[in-house]
Amino acid sequence: MGSVWSGGRTTSKEEKEMALSKVKQTISSNPAVVFSKTWCGYCKKVKQLFSELNVSFKLYELDEESDGGEIQSALKELTGQSTVPNVFIGGKHIGGCDAVMEQHRAGKLVPMLTEAGAIGNTSAQVSSI
Repeated sequence: MGSVWSGGRTTSKEEKEMALSKVKQTISSNPAVVFSKTWCGYCKKVKQLFSELNVSFKLYELDEESDGGEIQSALKELTGQSTVPNVFIGGKHIGGCDAVMEQHRAGKLVPMLTEAGAIGNTSAQVSSI
């Protein structure tokens, strides 16, 4: 059993299943989702780009949520990616900062966001979970 002090506490099967369910529900009910950490420079780069593009997206700051560790573990299980940012558009896993920037450079990001309904809304917004 992990120590409460070290942050390495043991996660129960139920907590893992709840986190995975929460991730899947969040991804399926939002046109764009960014799983992030407030201090991460790569996350800031993606959030800045989305802000400049007036993207309406759901933002989940893992370091500010009580279940952030479980959510990050669920994301790794779902996508194979353990790092942040972890970006989804239209329910599809895009990847991290490099993948998002590459899609943008290739001219594919805006059409993808528009098709998902994350761009083109009159009131673009960032909402946190």
